[in-house]
Amino acid sequence: MPRMRQTTPPSIISKIPTLLRFPLLVLFSLTLSSALYTVASQFTAGDLSSVSRSIDDWWQVAGLIGWKTAELAVGWWGEYDKVDLASLTVLSHAPHLYLLTTFYGIRPTTMISCLTVDALSAYIPFSLLREVSATHQTGAPKGAVSNRSVINDLSVRIYTSILAAGIYSLVIYSSFGSWLPVYLIIHFDGIRDISAAHSAVLPFLIFSFFPLGVAARAFLFTPATGAKPDLHDRKVASFNPETATLWETILYNLWGHSTRTRTLIKRTATLVSVTAFHTWLQTYVAIEGTESYGAAGWSGIWAVAATATGVAFWWVGDVEGVSC
Repeated sequence: MPRMRQTTPPSIISKIPTLLRFPLLVLFSLTLSSALYTVASQFTAGDLSSVSRSIDDWWQVAGLIGWKTAELAVGWWGEYDKVDLASLTVLSHAPHLYLLTTFYGIRPTTMISCLTVDALSAYIPFSLLREVSATHQTGAPKGAVSNRSVINDLSVRIYTSILAAGIYSLVIYSSFGSWLPVYLIIHFDGIRDISAAHSAVLPFLIFSFFPLGVAARAFLFTPATGAKPDLHDRKVASFNPETATLWETILYNLWGHSTRTRTLIKRTATLVSVTAFHTWLQTYVAIEGTESYGAAGWSGIWAVAATATGVAFWWVGDVEGVSC
């Protein structure tokens, strides 16, 4: 009797037409966000409305929806999975909410509620419409990712998360102790209290920013360290400066890096760009009395922290035992 071949049943995702997946993602994410914020409003008790500008004009609402769609597009066409986009959301949305909690008297529970809603609004839709990448699967096959033992090691996860949290904390702490208090007074008319900038304690900041460290590790370190060599790596390895053209030499000097380094550069650039723009947009548009220049300064701090974290992860990954 002939042996029947076992076939893998098609997933639900594969049954959805490709052209419909992103529109469905946007619709689901916006609907879920609206529903979750309605539920969260029972716990925030109007905290945000007390410091927010009124957003009533259609173009203001359209602009915010457009930016939300753009964030989802970054994740969708950047081939991120649910862990990637949720981590990017936490890292890019936290600065605005941290400002409100630290200097505007907004309760920490409100910040946590808003950040949770934003992360879930990215995580759940992506979990339904895109498979999880191998780098975020602890049980991924051995050949599916590079350095599997490194990215799945619990101590490495903890240490790299603490490293990222420490970098973010150090950037914020140094700003608190130097130029930021005066800057806030000048460019944030509605600011209520800046005493937190003078009473900040670095170890407490590191502890508070540990969730950001976890998100930075998941978005930057894990995908870069687990990235497998590709065709570009083979082309770089075969580069011959004696026979290469001028243009080929320029490209080699600019982008002749390993897969790990290129992945880390692209993701760090994405993190810096999304964090800077989202923080500026939410700070300037949503907070009453904020100047555009002030919002730019606040967002710049977090862009510097994200850049420094990317550089630190590159340095950590560039050690013996971690392959390219």
